[in-house]
Amino acid sequence: MTKNPLVAALEETTAEAMASSKPLDQRLQMIANRVRALSPEFASAVDAFVGRLVGAEAGATAPAMGDRFPGFVLPDQAGRLVSLDALLQDGPVVVAFLRGHWCPYCRLTAGALSEIADTARALGARIVAITPEGRKFIRQLDADTRGAFPILADVDNGFALSANLGIWVDESMASLIAGAGWDIPAYQGNAAWILPIPAIFTLNREGIVIARHVNPDYRERANLDDILGALGALA
Repeated sequence: MTKNPLVAALEETTAEAMASSKPLDQRLQMIANRVRALSPEFASAVDAFVGRLVGAEAGATAPAMGDRFPGFVLPDQAGRLVSLDALLQDGPVVVAFLRGHWCPYCRLTAGALSEIADTARALGARIVAITPEGRKFIRQLDADTRGAFPILADVDNGFALSANLGIWVDESMASLIAGAGWDIPAYQGNAAWILPIPAIFTLNREGIVIARHVNPDYRERANLDDILGALGALA
């Protein structure tokens, strides 16, 4: 099956960005610039979609600084159950919410997190990612990280919704995503068209949020130095 030209071009740009030594924000901008150059219509639709989410303050009620992060027990890429309580027994935890393997921004973020995984581990911390996809697709994200950390399957976005991070993708945006060839219902195993807001929470070993990045504009992600700075302060 021939890939959509936009998707094919973005895969090339994603590979280029992942091989780059530029800071994460500049690598993410490479993707945004390519989208805008190749499909101004898609870029404008994203601007409008993100604008509606920002106007609705999506993610504002997600766990805040000083909150105890909600517990979870979710399967990882190998089917093993992973609990937050077990992770916290080893030290602080960085929890990242990703939209899925199909999202170039999430692939870059996952790859960038893998680049700091050893440093985080040296500071006594663990990284874990959560995505609403099935294991088959999670394994594709796992390949981008070279197995640097667990990637957990959040079936039907249940955990993201409970953490006030789930958003509904409206019909017009869903049509554009599907038209590009990204089959979200197949990836997630349901037709709900709900995605998590990309977010990263840094927790101390008691499970308290000490740093967070929650932004309904999925083109912007947490600064890696800020994550390591928060972990370094704990160490």
